[in-house]
Amino acid sequence: MAIGVALMLARKIPTAFALGLLAVAIAALSGASLTGKENSITGSVLQTGASLLAATMIAVLLGSWLGTLMEDTGIAATLVRKIVEFGGERPAVVALGVYAVAILCGSITGSAPAAMLAGVVGIPAMIAVGVAPVVAGGTVLMGLATGLPLELIGWQFLSDAVDLPIEQVRAFQLKVFPIALVVGVAYVLIETRRTGARHAWAVRAPRRSRAAARERRGDAPWYALLTPLLPIVLALGLEVPIVPSLLAGLVYGLVTTTRPGKLGERALRSLYRAFDVAAPPIVLFIAIGMLLSAVKLPGAVSALQPLISAVSPSGAVWFVLVFAVLVPLCLYRGPLNVYGLGAGVAGVLVSGGIYPAPAVLGLMSSYGQVLCVSDPTSTQTVWSAQYAGVRPEKVMRSTLPYTWVMAAGGLVLTATLFLR
Repeated sequence: MAIGVALMLARKIPTAFALGLLAVAIAALSGASLTGKENSITGSVLQTGASLLAATMIAVLLGSWLGTLMEDTGIAATLVRKIVEFGGERPAVVALGVYAVAILCGSITGSAPAAMLAGVVGIPAMIAVGVAPVVAGGTVLMGLATGLPLELIGWQFLSDAVDLPIEQVRAFQLKVFPIALVVGVAYVLIETRRTGARHAWAVRAPRRSRAAARERRGDAPWYALLTPLLPIVLALGLEVPIVPSLLAGLVYGLVTTTRPGKLGERALRSLYRAFDVAAPPIVLFIAIGMLLSAVKLPGAVSALQPLISAVSPSGAVWFVLVFAVLVPLCLYRGPLNVYGLGAGVAGVLVSGGIYPAPAVLGLMSSYGQVLCVSDPTSTQTVWSAQYAGVRPEKVMRSTLPYTWVMAAGGLVLTATLFLR
């Protein structure tokens, strides 16, 4: 694992490839046979592991499809523009509005696509009314982190990774959401006030009719703006499974924005674009599945369980304190990155019986909040920072104190619920 971290940090090998090679190496060192139906490298790790997170991959594709559709139809941009029009020249109000849109986008799809949906219009709009560029980029990212507990794709990933039913994952994530919301709002209000406002001159555009303005800007009709809410309402309120919920959002978004004769064309075009968006995370989830399969092999469990048990904190108080201190280890593709080597660590914690599976769920969820916002190597952080005209490390320094508190809150919640 240390070698894998070093290779990824040095950018000698992509994360997915490093995880795949690490899975094979762990299986070989644990004494797994090369071939065979059970506990083998080719059968258990490569074949079974590659499809272990298949449900998550399908959710990623559908979420990416919905995200590209929201971009293509102007739903996301229209949401941001309406918020900016409502906020006027008040930086904090505009920032809070973009933050709210980012929550919706983050609940649909993760990583850079969600940041783009909220940030393409939102970041320039915030900067135009005086929000500091680093805070503008950070506001979009904090919105994504707040939306993460509501993200259907995230529910599926955590369910597959720790082998818990979706219902249990959903129940915990709904308890995390208020913590993320309070911290996110605090970031927007405190940082917009602390950094002050820098206003830019602007000229009023010639008056046009509303219809002409909508055509020029590509505004979506008001009822289409409910598209990102529909999957959440179905999954939360009616407990509809994840895939049908996302499909319902897709169909609603298409029907409310597209003429009947163009439905098929737009659906297919956005789907093809979704494959480009979904390909990187799907490849990563294939590798994570292999790694999870490798660390669950009997030889790996018997070798790693004593070591992990010796260094893992026991008791609720030490669980919170130690893992709160170790939060930075999920940054820079570190060993506690839940979308990298951290997934393997989580697999060992579960398969070795060191912590109950719900506690490992809480640990992964808490670290995911930090990773989503403050990791300078995450695609959404890099994109948001560069689009705002600042370095990713500057965004990390701005957001990390808040995401660290967010993670600590999740750890306290985990210990209270599962380690009493």
